[in-house]
Amino acid sequence: MIKNHWYVVLSSKEVKNKPVGVTRFGEKLAFWRDSSGGINCISDICCHRGASISHGKIKEDLIACPFHGFEYDSSGKVKTIPALGRNTPVPKNFRVKSYQTYELADFIWLWYGDSKPTYDPEYFDDIDSKLSYAEFKEVWNVHYSRAIENQLDPFHLPFVHYNTIGRGNKTVADGPVVKWINDTLFYFYAFNRIDDGTPPKKAEDLKIEDDKVYLEFKFPNIWQNHIADKIRVTAAFVPIDEENTMIYLRFYVRFTGSKFLNKLIATLGIPFNKFVFHQDKRVVETQIPKKSELYMRENLIHGDKLILEYRKKREEFKNTEKHDPLQS
Repeated sequence: MIKNHWYVVLSSKEVKNKPVGVTRFGEKLAFWRDSSGGINCISDICCHRGASISHGKIKEDLIACPFHGFEYDSSGKVKTIPALGRNTPVPKNFRVKSYQTYELADFIWLWYGDSKPTYDPEYFDDIDSKLSYAEFKEVWNVHYSRAIENQLDPFHLPFVHYNTIGRGNKTVADGPVVKWINDTLFYFYAFNRIDDGTPPKKAEDLKIEDDKVYLEFKFPNIWQNHIADKIRVTAAFVPIDEENTMIYLRFYVRFTGSKFLNKLIATLGIPFNKFVFHQDKRVVETQIPKKSELYMRENLIHGDKLILEYRKKREEFKNTEKHDPLQS
């Protein structure tokens, strides 16, 4: 995993008034809300006997392990050991790892790394409260890098999505064009066309100024398909472990002036989006190996430029122990 970045890890609606335990980055984590609504996250393995802390209860902003009642604060420190009495000081070694969290765009973000956060997370700047969304989630049996690369590969559409979004037999791949916005965000434009016998056009021969349909990827794990000003599809690719990824897919719309109607329209659009999504899943889960790297035994073509750009930047981040995107 790329360290020292903010990752989307959960949908906000998943953490309400009870503790939630999930696996992220191959680690067991416990999340809970305090009395002010803030999100707390610590290791879900009790330092006493290894029980799951998230199976316990929230007591005055602390979370109590269900096994022996050890009470943890948001920093992962045990504040009370019931068997010793409430007034007995707790030794410093009774603690677990804690994680910085942030809530934005109805997502819970987690700072994964060794350093302290050096910047606040950012969602897509062109998605605001005027857009309503519906959301679904599911697990793919692949490393999150494979799931991301599928969304950076628009030239699979005529084959995987031949009867949905890839109809038209547009098999020739012109471009693609990549436009880096900053060190962690790039836009990309793809141009599929019917094979007329001419070779694919190079990126420099394509004009994108007036093209309002584009896709974007923001490191480390969020993606958007900017279909139109009133229609978007986004996805967050959340690392569960080295072989599994939780994907949150959202369908945003703004067709009317009513948030209720827009929400209804977005909800009605979920079955189609899920069907398209599953067309991808059937293929991506067959890829070997499950995890992608910069150097692999593959024969890439010009249409894989987006994937190569992603891999190069990911490798750069992996090789940098401490990285502040705002200073790049």
